[in-house]
Amino acid sequence: MKSVSAATLCALLLLGQAPAPASAQYTPKPQQPQSQPPDQDSPQSQPSDQSAPEAGGPGGDNGAIAIPKKKDADKPPAPPPPPEPTVKNPPGLQNFSLRVDVPVVTVDVGVILEKTHQFVPNLKQQNFRVFEDGKPQEISNFQQIKAPITAVLLVEFASTSYAFVYDMRNAAYTFAEQLRPDDYVAVITYDMHTEILTDFTQDKRVVMNALNSLTIPTWRETNLFDALYTTLDRLSRVEGRKYVVLVSSGRDTFSKINLDKVLQKIKATPNVTIFTISTGQVARLMTEGRGGMGGQIRDMDYLQADNQMNTFARMTGGMFFAPRFQAELPEDFAAINESIRNQYVLTYKPTNSKQDGTYRKLHVELVDDEGKPLHMQDEKHKPLKYDVIARDGYKAKQEVE
Repeated sequence: MKSVSAATLCALLLLGQAPAPASAQYTPKPQQPQSQPPDQDSPQSQPSDQSAPEAGGPGGDNGAIAIPKKKDADKPPAPPPPPEPTVKNPPGLQNFSLRVDVPVVTVDVGVILEKTHQFVPNLKQQNFRVFEDGKPQEISNFQQIKAPITAVLLVEFASTSYAFVYDMRNAAYTFAEQLRPDDYVAVITYDMHTEILTDFTQDKRVVMNALNSLTIPTWRETNLFDALYTTLDRLSRVEGRKYVVLVSSGRDTFSKINLDKVLQKIKATPNVTIFTISTGQVARLMTEGRGGMGGQIRDMDYLQADNQMNTFARMTGGMFFAPRFQAELPEDFAAINESIRNQYVLTYKPTNSKQDGTYRKLHVELVDDEGKPLHMQDEKHKPLKYDVIARDGYKAKQEVE
């Protein structure tokens, strides 16, 4: 055995290798070509016999190893979205937004028994059918409401006959007595002119004091059309459902507005229901058929007045009353309260979505589960007649509105 020098033995110990026997030949292991060694000064430098974990861990003869999966944070970022196309406007034209209004129609429906004037509750959505210009509409929303009212008490106070004034005062007081604390009411009178006695208030005493001030009428003229037109014009600025309780003889002397313009105003005013109470029925019955030709003309005027009052109510889904006795008034106003405080509200998107300002006719009917007309019975299985109260149409919006 050849002797090993002390310096050589020290170097071998530092390298962690034992001296090989002298009889063995040393064959150097071929080395793989290595890339440029990393900078020794860099803190991320690794030994030459180590490879990055992403590449599979340490190299050498250690066998198969598991390659760790890359985390989401190590994934390359997603490519940015393509830029929005730029539109070059003509000179002087700024960007604008286009808004498309989908028309929605809301219909208040009251179902009242003819005999008792009671509201019929607990009806379902499938019991209602809505037709617009004869075409069926799909109801999108349905609910039964019981809410306070916002109403205008419009009364005729003219120096015509004491019987008419007497009936008006009784009807107005009966209406005021049935008000509830959360109701909003305004009082307007008319003769030759229209006068607001009190604006909308929830104080019942203010309403009573306004009615108490009606003592001596001034003018004989009864300009009904002007008064109703002005009232509807003011109500068009009030949000929500509104009511007009018109207590009048129905006659008009020389209003600036004619009947056709009043009917157009009623059609163009949304969310307004008119209830009409005709006055002077007893006096009219006592003088009916008397007075020759003049009496016949007078009777025709009263018949026309009743027809106008009935038309105002029917067009808006209200009711017309012609009480002959004071004892009828509480029952009549109870029916009005039952109708306006309990209603079904139907909402639909019309199949005719044109905003052309035309008047669309409405018709509401009740059906059973089989689609046939609904029949009602009392506890004794006797048929009950009922009225479906709804406005007969609405005016579509104009595109410029």
